[in-house]
Amino acid sequence: MKRLPIILIVLGVFLLSCQQKTLKNDTTPKASETKKKVEYPKVVEFPSLDSLTITAHLYQIDESSPFILLCHQARFNKFEYSGIAEKLNEMGFNCMAIDQRSGGPIGKMQNETYLRALTKGLDIDYVDAEPDIRAAIQYIHSNFAKKIILWGSSYSSTLALYLGVELNEVSAVISFSPGNYLADQKGSLIDKLEGFEKPMFLTSSKSEAKYVKELLEKHQLGEKQVQFIPEGPGHHGSRALWINQQGGEEYWMAITKFLNDLKK
Repeated sequence: MKRLPIILIVLGVFLLSCQQKTLKNDTTPKASETKKKVEYPKVVEFPSLDSLTITAHLYQIDESSPFILLCHQARFNKFEYSGIAEKLNEMGFNCMAIDQRSGGPIGKMQNETYLRALTKGLDIDYVDAEPDIRAAIQYIHSNFAKKIILWGSSYSSTLALYLGVELNEVSAVISFSPGNYLADQKGSLIDKLEGFEKPMFLTSSKSEAKYVKELLEKHQLGEKQVQFIPEGPGHHGSRALWINQQGGEEYWMAITKFLNDLKK
């Protein structure tokens, strides 16, 4: 009976030692926890041609894969491509989605370039976003890739076609729901696209397809040039590719084939 307290003391010391060892092990960072987390997408900023700061999301998977510049539609912002850009990454493409000054919020997600333009009293019509897209092309060209696949949605898809015709840095154009509504300011796209030889993918909702076809009135589609018309009613702009978008599967099949062909 007199030995019992000694045994308890020894047992207590042993348990305390084990507890301290366990705590020490628990507080030691695991190898995976010591690695620096990579921001994805990475937020980048750069000046437009008139020095207005542009905010963008950079979805970069490596330093050698083809690069796509993603431009949003009216009243939208870079978050139009959330989900889309990740799938393009999986297909082997680097991407950057920008906020253009002609845009707005998507829910609580703000268009930061648009807000800065309002603060500065700058014009925010469709054509006013062209310097932002040009600046983004220059930014990618200087920092990531010499050739850019230019992707537009609605009004920006129209600007993408104009810029695709004009700029050597643009190797291909992807245009969701373009129109000829900037003809008075920039000349008719019908004339601009005559003889256009770069790869291009044109699409829209089914009801808009006739207007896209009018843009090709003087142009015969060549190699790696596609006008995709959905079987279903479809959607206006790049939101046709939003995750779980009704009817989005046929758009994804078509754009996947086009992008795979570009790699050949």
